[in-house]
Amino acid sequence: MSSDIILKVEDVGKQYRLGLVGTGTLSHDLNRWWNKAIGKGDPYLKIGESNDRSEKGNSDYVWAINNINFEVKRGEVLGIIGKNGAGKSTLLKILSRVTGPTTGQIKTNGRIASLLEVGTGFHPEMTGRENIYLNGAILGMTKAEINSKIDEIVDFSGCLRYVDTPVKRYSSGMKVRLAFAVAAHLEPDILVIDEVLAVGDAEFQKKAIGKMQDISNSDGRTVLFVSHNMAAVKSLCTRTIVLNNGNMAFNGSTEEAVEFYLKNEANTSAAFYDNKEVKENSDVISIALLDKNKELSGVFGFEDTVSVSIKFKISDAKLINNPLLGIRISDQLERNIFTNQKSLKDINTKAGVNEINVEIPNSLLVPNTYYVTIGFHIRNQEVIRSLKKIVSFKIEETGTEFHNYRSKDFGCVIVNCKWKTQE
Repeated sequence: MSSDIILKVEDVGKQYRLGLVGTGTLSHDLNRWWNKAIGKGDPYLKIGESNDRSEKGNSDYVWAINNINFEVKRGEVLGIIGKNGAGKSTLLKILSRVTGPTTGQIKTNGRIASLLEVGTGFHPEMTGRENIYLNGAILGMTKAEINSKIDEIVDFSGCLRYVDTPVKRYSSGMKVRLAFAVAAHLEPDILVIDEVLAVGDAEFQKKAIGKMQDISNSDGRTVLFVSHNMAAVKSLCTRTIVLNNGNMAFNGSTEEAVEFYLKNEANTSAAFYDNKEVKENSDVISIALLDKNKELSGVFGFEDTVSVSIKFKISDAKLINNPLLGIRISDQLERNIFTNQKSLKDINTKAGVNEINVEIPNSLLVPNTYYVTIGFHIRNQEVIRSLKKIVSFKIEETGTEFHNYRSKDFGCVIVNCKWKTQE
């Protein structure tokens, strides 16, 4: 392994038997032991199924991760993303030596510190200060090293007032603050961070991400970062891998990895909604996304107008109160881009069945995937109907001046401002 490679993962896999410890039967345990004793491989490794939690399998054995291969350079920040159950936490536990791999091997050129769960390694009866020394010792630090860093650790954690209070009285957020402060300041060569930062508040998350950037950029140390927060992954990670059902589906730049992950998570057939059970009084009948030819489409160019056709039924009783029809656009990072609403009387709605087109202006939304939320409500009273993220569409680049927006981060929308020279 070359000197600039600090971590190398070769053909790593982890197999479990569902429901029970071991193989589940004495004969299987004896068979496994005998094969190991005579130098043969585990006979049950060949029959495990992939880690797809959404489907019922035919085998009791499952590969939590399988055939994982990648290298990490010194000073690199590697993101690891994937849906729940994809194998992210299993991989980190193997890298942190919490558990061993079933197959493959891991080579490292440095000390690894892990923050996998809230308050991992903390003793609830010990104070925060005592747990700093305990955690530091677990990470291989001497008492002198911890003494030189303890004031900085306590200050970063923001728990100065409670540092001499038993950890059992800490909130989950306070435990995360202290645990991260210890791991980040005791100078590991590789810092492994799971989704635990999501427990902290916004101010601490920002501070933690800044600290991880400093660790990588200034100190030249390596960070492995698992998160479902795509914005945090994009701002922090230099490279990202995508796990899917225990296998590595993508390994490349963070921008491309996030795009790959979101594209595969998106519902590509969601350009039309058909309500099979329309209520008698007031309800949405259908929602369709239409292109300039009034044809159903889920993909539009940057310079195309997206037309949202809403067919609904409204009763006389509801129409008297002049309800508002609202439309909201959000992106895959759960950010609300904009909301627009109109009173039904202003758009000449009549009692009964109506069909209304809402046009989203062209050259407004940067290339991305977007979701449409539709809602009817009476001012300061009741919500008649709300359909969240009911249909979706994708804006694609079509050779405009914003073709390289991904690298320049143009934000969510493009606004045509007025520019003029001051006279």
